[in-house]
Amino acid sequence: MTTWEDVVRLASGLPEVEASTWYRTPALKVAGKGFARLRTEAEGGLVVMCGLDEKAALLDSGDAAFFTTPHYDGHGSIIVDLARVEIDQLRELLEEAWRRKAPPRLTR
Repeated sequence: MTTWEDVVRLASGLPEVEASTWYRTPALKVAGKGFARLRTEAEGGLVVMCGLDEKAALLDSGDAAFFTTPHYDGHGSIIVDLARVEIDQLRELLEEAWRRKAPPRLTR
């Protein structure tokens, strides 16, 4: 099973990633902007920022590693079940989320 420590390790290779908090939960940020946070409330999971199209595709795939709640309807984020996600797919999601939030000087 993937843990929060694994998530931090996967993202730590990206420039200027910092472990922080967001909504009083463990989070990853770049340039002060959150791109992933561990949900310790309700259903748990890891919230990862993404585009609405990507979110729809992940949910439509039927992969049990991805879900959402009504709270996140219309919002560019997906909830990832760390017990079910493949590590390579999680790495890709984290990298894309980082790109969405990182300042242009880091993404060049």
